[in-house]
Parts: sequence; structure tokens; C-alpha cells
Amino acid sequence: MASQKEILDNAKSKMQKSIASLRKELATIRAGRANSSLLNGVQVEYYGVPTPLNQIASITVPEARVIMVSPYDKSALDNIEKGILEADIGINPANDGDNIRLVVPQLTEERRKEVSKKVKATGEQGKVAIRNVRREAMDAVKKGNKDDEFSDDVAHDLENRVQKLTDDQIKELESVVDDKEQEVMNG
Repeated sequence: MASQKEILDNAKSKMQKSIASLRKELATIRAGRANSSLLNGVQVEYYGVPTPLNQIASITVPEARVIMVSPYDKSALDNIEKGILEADIGINPANDGDNIRLVVPQLTEERRKEVSKKVKATGEQGKVAIRNVRREAMDAVKKGNKDDEFSDDVAHDLENRVQKLTDDQIKELESVVDDKEQEVMNG
């Protein structure tokens, strides 16, 4: 059975992965500011093969509200434009023959509130994931106690440490969500 250290390390690792996943998810939410991660999911047909956009083009942010896509191979320009349109990111690409410019529109107050709700909902999903990890760790502690691997005192102490770890990780998650909400609301 798992040792005390293994239970805590495993729980911490899984909780931190949940937060990393949340950060990645929040990075794709448009906040009125240009961010190259908006194009992370874009696939482009390149010589008959669906290819991630970032493998066939340079993606830069030359201005606060502009994303510039510069293909390594100019013949892929039309396919890149088509791929961006199909990804339905809510921004129409402007093709100037050499590059594609995406101008991120200013969010309206109403849209900011919608996006903020989405950020909160994504944060809640992250909290649920962390709580599920806590439940797994608590079950492992209870099993260890039942199987006489841990005394009642050790099990109680371990449960308290798992709860403190959970509280700390949820606090970090809330901080990440709050930062994103500020970015959305202040655009």
C-alpha cells in the first residue's frame, strides 16, 4: 500500500496538473487582448495533412490587439486563412498576400460579463478536479488505517495534511481565476 509521503506527493502532483490544465484552458479564452494562444487549436491543411498552425507559421503579437501569422511557406497562406476561419475563434483573418492579421475586437461590457462567467465556470471545474483528488487521497488514508498501515493518530494527521494541501491548491486556483477575470473585465 502507499506510504504517507506517496499519498501526499501523488495528491499534490495531480492537483498541480489540474491547475496547469486550468491555466491552459483560460489562456484560450479571449479577453480583448491579442494572445497567440488563441490560435493553439487551429489545424491547417498542408499538403493534404492537417497540421497545427504553429508548425507552419510564425505567430507574433506586434500590437496589443493584433496577432500576426507569417507562414514559412507563402503557398500555404490561403489554407492558413481557411483553417483560422474553420476554427471559429470569432476573429476574421485579413490576408495581405504575405501575412494574415487578426485584429482582436474590443469586448463590449455585456460580452465581458459573459466571458467572465465562462472563466468562473472553468474555475469551478478546476475546483471539482482538485476535490476529486482530495477524495482519492482521503480514501487511500482510510484504506491504510483500515488495513492497519497507519494508526488512527497518523491517519488523522495525514487527513489534516491532505486538507491543508487541498486548501492551498484551491487558493492558488482562485488566484489564477481572479487574475483572468481582471484581464477580461479590464481588457
